[in-house]
Amino acid sequence: MTDNRHHQDSDTTYGQFHRRVMEARGGVFAVATTIAILIGGLVEIIPMYTAGAGPETGDWVTPYTPLEVAGRDIYIREGCYLCHSQWVRPMRAEVLRYGEWSRAPEYQFDRPFLLGSRRMGPDLHRISQKYPDAWHYEHMRDPRSTSPGSVMPPYPWLYSAKVDPEDIQASVRALKRAGVPYTDADVEGVAADMAAQGQTIVTSLAGANLETTADTEIVALIAYLQRLGREGKAYLSGPQGGGE
Repeated sequence: MTDNRHHQDSDTTYGQFHRRVMEARGGVFAVATTIAILIGGLVEIIPMYTAGAGPETGDWVTPYTPLEVAGRDIYIREGCYLCHSQWVRPMRAEVLRYGEWSRAPEYQFDRPFLLGSRRMGPDLHRISQKYPDAWHYEHMRDPRSTSPGSVMPPYPWLYSAKVDPEDIQASVRALKRAGVPYTDADVEGVAADMAAQGQTIVTSLAGANLETTADTEIVALIAYLQRLGREGKAYLSGPQGGGE
């Protein structure tokens, strides 16, 4: 009884203060509201102008290749980030399942970030080389053939749709303007670079009796997935990253 009465008294006191000081005095309420808005605005605006002081970067991270950029564009288009995160948290259970927890420099060239906010599927930030190219090829065609019980839908159009090098050249050019260190030569050489990397994946797939061409969307997506976490794993397993 005493606790309830005290709680009611506190509510009454707060209500009286709010009505007498805030609601009954329009000027005070306006000033308090303005201050709150200014504080909230500064919290969001100031970090935009102090980005040069952080976050942490690393010279062991390189920009995505044009084919990986194409695969990333497809990954975003298909909404893969809605069911898969790209962030291994520094927790024992996650490290045991996915590998080393994610470091800030690994995201320095991501525009936009694809950290994700849920996991209907596993985290993908350390997926690079966990499976061969053929596994990804079959997984996208029939997820349950490689992951029994998966709720992921198939993506059959990836096997016939083609990637337009001019579109990817525009993407690389836009990323360059956004601060990713591509050179003019990188932009001009997008088509040749895509064809060369794509052919290595085609050759890999041929070894598993899977036929495709270097300009298909599935090849671009495989290139992107096989890139995720590759440099981070290499760095963290070396002496600079604390490995042996």
